[in-house]
Amino acid sequence: MIGATVAVASSSAHAQNPIKGPIKLLVPLPAGSTSDIVARLIADHIKDAIGQPIIVENKPGATGRIAAEALKNAAPDGSTLLIAPIAVTVLAPMVFKRLNYEPAKDFAPVAQIARFQYAFVVGPSHRAHTAAEFMAWAKTNPGQASFGTPGAGSLPHFLGMMIGREAGVEMLHVAYQGVTSLTTELIGGQVPSGVSALSDLVALHRAGKIRIIATTGSERSLVLPSLPTFKEQGFPAVEGVGWTAVYAPAGTPKPVIDHLSMAIVKALRTPAVKDKLIALGLEPTGTTPEELAAIMVADTVRWAPIVKASGFTAD
Repeated sequence: MIGATVAVASSSAHAQNPIKGPIKLLVPLPAGSTSDIVARLIADHIKDAIGQPIIVENKPGATGRIAAEALKNAAPDGSTLLIAPIAVTVLAPMVFKRLNYEPAKDFAPVAQIARFQYAFVVGPSHRAHTAAEFMAWAKTNPGQASFGTPGAGSLPHFLGMMIGREAGVEMLHVAYQGVTSLTTELIGGQVPSGVSALSDLVALHRAGKIRIIATTGSERSLVLPSLPTFKEQGFPAVEGVGWTAVYAPAGTPKPVIDHLSMAIVKALRTPAVKDKLIALGLEPTGTTPEELAAIMVADTVRWAPIVKASGFTAD
């Protein structure tokens, strides 16, 4: 009787499934990136709940704009989704002079996946072991006080500028093409410091190849709780977290959005997914579509004046 009941319930659930075909999950970064790993993890754990196969498709390039434009032009039926960090859906409209999509108009929020902290890191030969020591060094070496990031116009870019402002020196920003180029030059001593997602730096920090001296969250990171935040070290103005979330094309029916959101939130609560995300340096969240929309608005308000004050724009 129990087996029959389960079979009937399963049949009923599939009959009520508002998604009628395979789903393509777009990733704006290359295979092997943190976003790619998260996308494949989520896809593997929600395919049964959604009742359709999920195909992860990497569309890197143009700071996420290629994948974002692909989502904008996709049919609003749940067959195409985008998993993207805050840079693609919040920062891009502030940074780029010409943008072929408007997140608030062209995307339908589905669910936030996780939050993540950024880390301020120095090379292994640098003398600074704390934020205060680095800022003291920066004041006495203003011509050498530069910081690298995985790309211009990113959240690490603006966080690095915050750090320079707190140090009372103008720190030169050095934009790299990805985190690998940044960490290679940190290790080699070509750039004294850098800012990137904590998840990008954990393994090298643990191996002693680079040294993280502060994180940017309001509280310590779950993945490296021994590392103090800037706030703890006496620099409360240096704070900022990133996040990644899933979106559908605008106009996607609400039952489809809700079905996807509930499946994602359920997956994020399973130990297998939660533990894997934490190991990657991410804090699993899971939100309703409405909560994600509110987060986007709040972070737009928070970062807009900071981006404007920087004077940075890109084509």
